[in-house]
Amino acid sequence: MRVWNAETAGEAELAQARQNRQIATLEAEAKLESAKLLARAEVERAKGVAEANRIVADGLGGPEGYLRYLYIEHLAQSQGQIIYVPTEGGLPILEAGRLRPRPAPAQE
Repeated sequence: MRVWNAETAGEAELAQARQNRQIATLEAEAKLESAKLLARAEVERAKGVAEANRIVADGLGGPEGYLRYLYIEHLAQSQGQIIYVPTEGGLPILEAGRLRPRPAPAQE
């Protein structure tokens, strides 16, 4: 009787282990399929964004026109913020007129 119980318990544990392995395998396959589909969706989204950018850029005279448009739009949305604009040398003028040296206090 003991041998039969031990054998039956062993078979039940083996069946449970197989089932757990099968479940883990199916979950891993589902994650893989999900990742592939998400990646494909992201590629399609990027293609759409690239096509939209190309259409807008062509309508504005090329990439330089599009960048100028984006720059102007950003300026319009940045009300009250300090904006550093690069000069011809590529260096920004850092608030040149805003911070003037204060005169020294008069000594008595």
